[in-house]
Amino acid sequence: MNLILIGFMGTGKTTIGRKAAKGLRFKFTDTDKEIEQVCGMTITQIFKKCGEVRFRSEEKAAIKRVTQESNQVIATGGGVVLDPENIEMLKGNGIIICLTAPPDVIFQRISQNKSRPLLRTEDPLGTITKMLQERQPLYQCADFTVETSARDSDDVTAEVVRRFRERLEELHR
Repeated sequence: MNLILIGFMGTGKTTIGRKAAKGLRFKFTDTDKEIEQVCGMTITQIFKKCGEVRFRSEEKAAIKRVTQESNQVIATGGGVVLDPENIEMLKGNGIIICLTAPPDVIFQRISQNKSRPLLRTEDPLGTITKMLQERQPLYQCADFTVETSARDSDDVTAEVVRRFRERLEELHR
């Protein structure tokens, strides 16, 4: 089984994923990095040169590849839930945990990062709020939800690993 982290950008998927992988002695896989490696471009470049449709196609292909393996922590892109087939593939060999944070915390965390193509708007906080509202029902596919805003990454990681192990035990009963 894999531990899969979903959630909006800036909720800590990569940070928590790396730490959880180390604690579980699993491989860490970041689907955005996987896409960049295959395409030879950054996510920003893919959006700029090819558009979101191409990116989502590459994302689906990356999900298909990475879900063929087990014993890994997979950090997904924030929009992975937009395609039901992605969720189906992830659930097929994984336990999904959604990391959450309120819009103002997300904005604070990512406001200095210029590599967020979907936030290149006049009102990034408004865009975050709107996108979160649209995606919130889709994030309900997770087995668990863990709020990350007022906690340090070690605390969040410990909860994620504990919930993953508990679900594994339930599944093996």
